Formats: sequence, structure tokens, C-alpha cells
Amino acid sequence: MDSEQGKKPHALCIPVPVQGHINPMLKLAKILHSKGFLITFVNTEFNHQRLIRSRGPEAVRGLPSFRFETIPDGLPPPPNSDATQETTSLAKAIEENFLDPFKTLVTKVGASHSPVTCIVADLIMGFTHVVASELGIPEFVFWTAGPGSLLCFDQYPNLLEKGLMPLKDLSYLENGYLDTVIDTIPAMDGIRLKDIPTWIRYINPGDEYMVKFFCLQIERAKSASAMFFNTFDELDCDILNALALKFPPCYGIGPLHVLENKIVDNTLASIKSNLWKEDLECLQWLDSKEPSSVVYVNFGSITVMTSQQLVEFGWGLARSNYPFLWIIRPDLVIGEFAVLPPELLAEVSGRGLLAGWCPQEQVLNHVSVGGFLTHSGWNSTIESISCGVPMICWPYFADQQPNCWLCCHKWGVAMEIDNNVASDEIQKLVMELMKGEKGNFMRKKAVEMKNKAREACALPSGSSMVNLEKITRLMQASSNEPLSI
Repeated sequence: MDSEQGKKPHALCIPVPVQGHINPMLKLAKILHSKGFLITFVNTEFNHQRLIRSRGPEAVRGLPSFRFETIPDGLPPPPNSDATQETTSLAKAIEENFLDPFKTLVTKVGASHSPVTCIVADLIMGFTHVVASELGIPEFVFWTAGPGSLLCFDQYPNLLEKGLMPLKDLSYLENGYLDTVIDTIPAMDGIRLKDIPTWIRYINPGDEYMVKFFCLQIERAKSASAMFFNTFDELDCDILNALALKFPPCYGIGPLHVLENKIVDNTLASIKSNLWKEDLECLQWLDSKEPSSVVYVNFGSITVMTSQQLVEFGWGLARSNYPFLWIIRPDLVIGEFAVLPPELLAEVSGRGLLAGWCPQEQVLNHVSVGGFLTHSGWNSTIESISCGVPMICWPYFADQQPNCWLCCHKWGVAMEIDNNVASDEIQKLVMELMKGEKGNFMRKKAVEMKNKAREACALPSGSSMVNLEKITRLMQASSNEPLSI
């Protein structure tokens, strides 16, 4: 070990092994590296191999000061080696299989490289708290989803105690009950039961387990040294203040992709995290389109739909007459390949481009993109806001429901699609988004948010930049007496 490196604080970063969690954790790790930290980044063996397939061996080679390590997940290989693992099974594996391999890894890394001086863990990886406590290592928690959703998850016990959830039967999905307004969530006045993360409804196998799983992780997180969020004060200050009353000190240090572009040097340029191979030709296609003319469509890495819903989305986009770039993962449709009818493909020939995956930040920043049809995952939400792109939201699960509510009802940058997708509704919303009065209003609000996001990341006094300095000092201070392993 280099003597100079031995003097640096050493952060071990571990995300939930899902694309939408790996992306922001890797950005945070790069930013910490630029602040003088040694980094060990931990993926599962399954995702490590996916990265090699999608980006080549260089993606995980790292540097002496930025290393990749792996732990097993204990799950059987899925039929599709490039599909996202099933959520409930993965949650059970995290809780039951990860602790011992992780503890062994922390010990090994400390002995062979340099002592781990702090653990930066995704909140959902709560087992790390057990290891941090046993080994005397300070732990910092990163909530990679939207901060508003954490307030909602923290309300789960209250909703159960009041009898508001779970649903008494499936008729409650359709009888208006989900429009009941919840009056106990600070900074989110007017939010309804339908806007709470869906697991608490107990309508699918595994939902009850997921509620217990999240409640356990949230309680563990309350013992962390601090919590980080991929947001900025000007967007989420009231929510962060409400969280700070129940959790450790909370810091908004985003948008992380804006900070990364500002302060991370080119030595880490080859280290990226997409688990699917990116189609870069879509950027050339966008170059050929008029400014603000293209609808970008991407439902993220986990959302699935029926083949009928896929077709309804397709015809709605086609009949809007706007050009569109649609990202269709191979596993987007439940139980089968995502295939559009030949007559639909003929209708949109030359006007619609389908791709398997793409560099989303570059797409949203492209001058030709005028709107985003999204699942409301937090990465997509914060990236769209910081690029000034208004949205149409079709939330699927987890933090996506509250993210959608905030975008539509609090920030005014989005419209929501009914869960039962209909092509005529898609057509109307796309046309309104691109050229309608409400679409123009949302675009104006989105540009205002974009400017605020840029101000938050401005040197030296932007709110996220100031918060970043605070957390790096806090993490360095906790590293003054590194653990000898």
C-alpha cells in the first residue's frame, strides 16, 4: 500500500444491487474520490458480470485509489442473465445472505489495502449497520430514492395502526378509497393513499414482507452518522427539514450528475454503471430533429407492463404525430418479449426510434427533447428537472408514486397517466405536453427548477456544494482514528 494512500480516508460504498440504485451511488463515490477519499465500490457478483458484458472489463478495472469488489447474493441465476432480479426475492437475499460476505469483505479490504474508515450504504442495505457496529466503523446512509418517499415509508406503521391499510379487498382499488387524503405527512399536504408506495396495500404476494423489510431498514438508518439525498435544498428543503426531525442530519447534495460533471476529473471517465449496453446511435438520430420536438420515453430498469399496455402506449405515441425515442428493455413486458405490431411500426417509420438502452443524461440534455414519458423513478425525475424537461408520469411502484405526486401537485412540472393505459389518453397528454397551454406552463416551471439546480451546484456557495463540504468534513473527521483490522 502506498504510504500517501494510507493516510487518506477510505469509504466503502455499497448500493442496492439494482440499476437505479447503483447509478447514484457510483456518482457519489466518484465525487468523494475527487474530495480525497479512497473508494471501494461493492457490487454483487451477478451485477459485476453484467457490467463486464455491457461495458467491457474496463468498466470494473478501477484505479489503485478506486477499487471494485464483489459479494455473492445467494440467489439462483435468473432465466435472463441481463434482467433485473425479482424485487421480493432480492430483498430477502439482502436480509438473509449479505451480512457475512460483507463483513468478510470489509475485513479483507482493510487488511490488504487500507483500513475502511467509513461505510456509505444505501439505506435499504440495512445489514451494513450490524457490521459497522461490530467493527466500530462510522456509517453514513444514502437514500437513493426521492426524499418525499422516505417520509411516506416512515408512515407505514401509522397507516397500519389507523386501519387505513392494508386494503380490505381488491374492490378498494376501484371504489375511490385510494383518493383518501392523508393528513399526517409533513410537507406533503394533500397527498392521497394512492400516492403512497404500493406495497402497503398488500395486494401482491410478498407485499407484507416488503412492508416489514422497509420498516426494519428505516429504523436501522436512524442510527447512522448522517444521511445523504440526491436532491437540492431549493427543491426539497421542507421535506429534508421534516426528515431531520426523525433521522440523523440530512443533506441534499444533488443533482449528483450535475456535481459529478463539475468536480470529477477525467481519470474516472471510463467508470460507468449501465448494466445494459447503450445505443449511442440514438444521439445522432436526435441531432436530426427540431428543437423541443421529440418525446423521450423510458420506464426505467424495473417497471414491467402487459403486452396490451405496450401497444396502447405505442398507438398513443403514434397518433400524437410527434417524433419519439422509446427505450424498450427486452424484459419490459411481463413474461414475454416486448414486440410491437407490424402495422404500428409501419405507422411510425422514420418518426419513432426504438432502442434497448441509452445514455439518459445526454438524451435529456439534448436540444431536440421536449418532453419525457417516465415511470417517475427518482433518477429520471431529478435528471429531468435539472434538464428543464417536463414530464408525463406513469408510476409503477416504490418511490415512484410519491415522486409523481410531487411533480404533478407540488412542483407543477408533470401530468399523470391513469394506471389503466389507453391510447387516446396517451395521445391527448403527449399533445398537451408538447404544445398545449398546460405543457407550456410545465416547461416554464421545469426551466425554473433547472436554473435552481444549477445554482445549487455552483462553486463555492451553492447549497449542494456547501452541503457536500459539510459531509466530507464530517466523514474525514470520523476517519481520524482508522480502524485496524
